[in-house]
Amino acid sequence: MRKIILAAVFVFVSNALLAQDPHFSQFFASPLTLNPAFTGKFDGQWRLAVNHRDQWPSIPKAYVTSSGSFDFPILKNKIPENDVFGIGISGVTDASANSQLKLNYGSLSMSYHKALDEDGYNTIGAGFQGTYSSLVLDVSKLTFEDMLRQNGFTGTTQDIITNGTNQNYADLNAGVLFSGSSNGINNYYAGVSMYHINRPKVNFKDKSWYLTGRFTIHAGGTFPVNDVVSINASAIHQIQSKASETIVGAAVSVNATGDQDNPTNVFVGSWLRFNDAIIPYLGLEVGSLRIGASYDVNISSLKAATGNRGGSEFSVIYIKKKAESKGIPCPKF
Repeated sequence: MRKIILAAVFVFVSNALLAQDPHFSQFFASPLTLNPAFTGKFDGQWRLAVNHRDQWPSIPKAYVTSSGSFDFPILKNKIPENDVFGIGISGVTDASANSQLKLNYGSLSMSYHKALDEDGYNTIGAGFQGTYSSLVLDVSKLTFEDMLRQNGFTGTTQDIITNGTNQNYADLNAGVLFSGSSNGINNYYAGVSMYHINRPKVNFKDKSWYLTGRFTIHAGGTFPVNDVVSINASAIHQIQSKASETIVGAAVSVNATGDQDNPTNVFVGSWLRFNDAIIPYLGLEVGSLRIGASYDVNISSLKAATGNRGGSEFSVIYIKKKAESKGIPCPKF
C-alpha cells in the first residue's frame, strides 16, 4: 500500500512536469508569460501586469497560480525613432494539490522591434527570456499508510523521500511578434513563442524528467467601430507534449465618457476554450489602469466532478504614459 501511495505522488509530480505549464484564460493580459517579444511593446514609459487564477475551486486549492511582470522600453535616444528596445522582469508561482507541489519562476526578458514604415505603425520584433525555476515538494503534507491510526493519519511514517524535494533549473524562452495598423487607430498582431527551448532536466527520487517545449501561436487586435465602440479579439493555440489548447474570443468595449485621451472603457465579452470551458469576461479601463475578471464555466467531461466550476481569474495592467504620446498603435491587453 505504501508503494502505491508513493507511486501516486510520483505520477502526480511527473504529470505536472510533462503536462501543460501554468496558464491563464486571460492569456492576453499576461504578456510576458505569453511571448517574450511583448517585452517593452506598448505605448508608455513602463507597464505593470498582475494575474491570479484559482482553478477548479470545488477541489480545494487544486491549482492556484499568480504572476507579475514589469517591463519598459530603453535607449529611446540611441536607436531609430520608431524602433523599440525593451527589457522586463517577471515571476510566476503555481501551487498544486493544496500547495504540496510548488513551481516558482523568475525571468529576465528583452526584445527589439524594428519599424517597417516611417510612421512606426508596422513593426516586427523578437524577444528572449532567461528563467530560473524551482520545484518544491512539501513532504510534510504527504500521508502514508503507516501513519494511519484509529483517529486518522496521526502517526509518523518510516518512508523518507530523499534526493530531490527541491529542484532548481535554468530555462530559455523566445518569440517573435508582428504588430501592425492600417490607419494608425486600429491594431492587429500575431506572434509565435517557444518556452523550455533547452528542455531542462529535473531529478526527483532517482528519476529524471525533461521539460517539454511549449509552442504557442497567438493573434489579436483592437478594431474601433466608431468613436465609442471597439471590438477586442484574440486567439491562442498552444501545444506541450501530448496536451494542447485552443482559445478564441472577443470583447466589446464602450467608452462611457467619450474622452479619447483618458477613456473610461467598459469591456464585456467571452472566450471559448475548445472542449473545455466557456469564459465570460468583464473589464474596466480607467485612464492607464485596466482591470479584468473572468470565470471558466466547465463544459467538458470534468463538469460533474467540478460542478461546472472551472476557475476564477483576475488581471490588472497599469501603463505609465508619457505626458505627450505619439499614440503609435501597439498590442493592447
